Amino acid sequence: MDILVIKNKLIRYSLLSIVLLVVLVTAYLYAVFSWSFSKGERVGYIQKFSQKGWICKTWEGELLMLPVPGALTEKFYFTVRDGSIVTKLNNSLGKKVTISYEQHKGIPTNCFGETEYYIVDAKVID
Repeated sequence: MDILVIKNKLIRYSLLSIVLLVVLVTAYLYAVFSWSFSKGERVGYIQKFSQKGWICKTWEGELLMLPVPGALTEKFYFTVRDGSIVTKLNNSLGKKVTISYEQHKGIPTNCFGETEYYIVDAKVID
């Protein structure tokens, strides 16, 4: 076989492998962000809410959950990706809130958020 034919086949297989890898990674990320492992709600006060990260800026927060009388307080750490929810949470600081979340397991890096709990809605409780 000619060297040029071998080089062309090698280049073709390399490009095909790279395209296949990109498609598989994209499909994995789509699956991880589309299906949630669990969903739920938490009630409490936003204790800390800030944008973090050197390159990938994400909104991270802590919800100080209301304990049952006699129990210790618990913190719920969460990530927000939606700008409208960021606005809602910033306006609700210092007020009692209910946050709805989805848990996404298997997210590859913390570039998408430091926690696996992503807030999908927030409501102020009067």
